[in-house]
Amino acid sequence: MAEAADIQGIGPSPARRWLRRTAATIIGAPIVAVLLAGPTASAAQTGGTAKAPTGSETVDVSLNTLAPSAPVKGDKLTVSGTVTNRGKEAITQAEVDLRVGPRLYGRMSIDAAAKRTGYVPGSDPAPLGGKYTVKLAKLSSGISQDFTLSVPVDKLGLGDDGVYQLGVSLSGQTSQARYDHVLGIQRTFLPWQQEQRDSRTEVTYLWPLIASPHVTAETGSDDQQTPVFADDDLAAELAPGGRLEQLVSLGSQLPVTWVIDPDLLAAVDAMARNYRVKSGDTTVAGKNQAVAKKWLTSLQAAVSDGTVVALPFADPDLASLAHRGKNVSGTLSHLQTATDVAGTTVQTILHVKPSTDFAWPVDGAVDPSIIDVATSAGAHNIIARSDSLQETRGLSYTPTSARPIGGGTTAVVADAQLSTAFQGDMSKAGKSTLAVQKFLAQTLALTEQDTGEERSIVVAPQRMPTVAQAQSMATALHSLDDERWTQSLGLVDAAEAKPDADATTSVPGSSQYPKRLRSQELPTQAFQDIKSTQASLNNFQVILARPERVVTPFGNAVNRSMSTSWRGRPLEAQQYRDSVRTYLQGLINEVQLISKSDVTLSGRSATIPVTVQNRLLQGVDHLVLRLKSENATRLRLNDGGAVAEQPIRIAGGHSQSVKFDAAANINGQVQMTAQLYTEDGTPYGGEMTFTVKVSELTPTVLLVIAGGLLLLVLAGIRMYTQRKRANAGGAAGDDGSDPEQPSDPTPDTGPESGAPSGPGEKVER
Repeated sequence: MAEAADIQGIGPSPARRWLRRTAATIIGAPIVAVLLAGPTASAAQTGGTAKAPTGSETVDVSLNTLAPSAPVKGDKLTVSGTVTNRGKEAITQAEVDLRVGPRLYGRMSIDAAAKRTGYVPGSDPAPLGGKYTVKLAKLSSGISQDFTLSVPVDKLGLGDDGVYQLGVSLSGQTSQARYDHVLGIQRTFLPWQQEQRDSRTEVTYLWPLIASPHVTAETGSDDQQTPVFADDDLAAELAPGGRLEQLVSLGSQLPVTWVIDPDLLAAVDAMARNYRVKSGDTTVAGKNQAVAKKWLTSLQAAVSDGTVVALPFADPDLASLAHRGKNVSGTLSHLQTATDVAGTTVQTILHVKPSTDFAWPVDGAVDPSIIDVATSAGAHNIIARSDSLQETRGLSYTPTSARPIGGGTTAVVADAQLSTAFQGDMSKAGKSTLAVQKFLAQTLALTEQDTGEERSIVVAPQRMPTVAQAQSMATALHSLDDERWTQSLGLVDAAEAKPDADATTSVPGSSQYPKRLRSQELPTQAFQDIKSTQASLNNFQVILARPERVVTPFGNAVNRSMSTSWRGRPLEAQQYRDSVRTYLQGLINEVQLISKSDVTLSGRSATIPVTVQNRLLQGVDHLVLRLKSENATRLRLNDGGAVAEQPIRIAGGHSQSVKFDAAANINGQVQMTAQLYTEDGTPYGGEMTFTVKVSELTPTVLLVIAGGLLLLVLAGIRMYTQRKRANAGGAAGDDGSDPEQPSDPTPDTGPESGAPSGPGEKVER
């Protein structure tokens, strides 16, 4: 443990530190000289080509497991891993050693130690040696070799409680350097807390259940309105081993606060029943009901006695709303709606009452506009992060998370280092182990900070952890199960904790919002698209007999269009918005006017039929059909006006023929325009135009026709008289009866056709 004197901030006196540093420097000087010479010779041999790793970076050392992660007296520490020779030469007489460094004081010293690479003679501690070594006769170039080191904790030379640096190194010889020297080293941390502390840190760990949107705005025509999914990818996440299944399975064994997107619950609840999945231009029946039911059952059991926080429905992007959407009229009303339905959705499906008083901006990054938008929907607690709401008063410790920021709003400031501890690729065991050990070291170092009071710390990890990330998070939290230096706390209680009077409460300005996050926001056009869709929906729902069958699925789809999950996926976000708008427009077009061909009107008065078709599966009402004559002098409607209106009410799947009375004054063509309107005067659908040809019979024409008819009658009488005279013997006399008159034709009252009128349609009076 002589090397402990070389680490800044340890216990020994300055004199002892100087003596140890001097001795280490003298002993290490020859080795340093050789190591410095080694790379130079190697570089000369390669002739300027890409260099293979040399010196203490020749071998990659991966620490795959370290158990127990936080040992106590009497334990045996077992470290297993892999060494891989990345150099060009074989390594002989290799040894894998365990090195225990000095105690580290403070979180900054842990961060500095984590950044170190390579072996530094005189700074890195000596190996334990002896029987706590793994010997490898030869490690060829490119070859990996597993190892396991087991050491009783009392042989590690640990002193007072605290965080110690732990290293595993490989030493050996090469053909270019035939002496023992360190060729690879990996460092980690070993928390050492033998007994439960009198003062412990309260830790709140958020456990998010959030997924990308999968449900479309489309529903089936049945009474249950069977939902239609864009794909069946959600099933893979719910299945055993899937991301969401693992989150529930792991979280059920942990003291965490569940942070849930109600849209995910609604989607899985729909899958547990009947659902359909889009397949090209059609849909097919979904087949993963059993998977969905099992996941919901597991989640219901997991949250039954825990803390549950419901985010607004579909987890809307608060920063995008604040920076790009709030100036588009009507946008913030969607956030209010998403908040209103959140609690009901969670309580209905999970049978627990969630807290809906929290807003969680992306990565906890805040500025005044984000705070304003979040609180506009009723949230009083904003989950921020310490790299956004930064300390400006030079505190030497980590303050309690809860901070009053004015207006009755509390910023719950998550610790940035702990919250980002498990980002990146955790699928490699070596990286996961390092992340777990550093997380534990940071929590112990945080607890050791001398503040005189217990503090409450919040950890808000990434929104959608991978399976490997979730497993690493769970491993770290299980290491805190015995609560030697921490104790768990729910988020609601954390938000109510007594704030630190010296902690910053100043919200950073908008110019300090991270550029990386701003570049991922939904564009203003996205909110313009949403506004247009909502306007069409508002106009459509007022004519429906059962508007709730349309308002609910489309309202949810609009909320999904604002989801945080679209960040980094602008094309997919646009496609989703387009699909919602296209499907809605298709439904609107199901109520339409049937095109008419030109109409011929004979006589001074007649009726003009206009057909309205409803191909929806529900009735429509509160519509008005307006017919307009573009030349009222030539053709008047109803009581002599240019415009006539009639109410429309049509059952689902039917058509209605509406007849307008018309009166002609002058012969010629008149253009007519038919248009549907809602009762408030808003046009519905497109207008339909057709031409009426007025052909009135004048008195002169009637006189000529009458004269012609008279001549025909006289001619007939003459022919009859001649035929009578020609008959021999005469014929029976006239019985005095009147000639039979033809009856009036029966008017055609058959059903109206949905097809356009035929050419040259003639309307009789």
